[in-house]
Amino acid sequence: MLYAIISQDVEDSLPLRKTARADHLARLEQLREEGRLVLAGPHPAIDSNDPGEAGFSGSLVVAEFASLEAAQAWADADPHIEAGVYANVTVKPFKKVLP
Repeated sequence: MLYAIISQDVEDSLPLRKTARADHLARLEQLREEGRLVLAGPHPAIDSNDPGEAGFSGSLVVAEFASLEAAQAWADADPHIEAGVYANVTVKPFKKVLP
């Protein structure tokens, strides 16, 4: 089943994001290689594809996992958690309708 992992950043998270970015992306790349990643990306803190120093306010990952528990465990192991990037992470079942 698909699950949405919705993360909200702490204030001024950009320096923290930079420290964990490579490891964070490697885990997403592994999901992609396994054919389980639907989409992933950050939420710019301002209305711009390149927010610069404004940084990001959170992230969204939609991917396939065996269970809600498996999705939660994957989210809990995100390098951004260890780096202190996220203030809050919510994991929910997701039903893709379109496209």
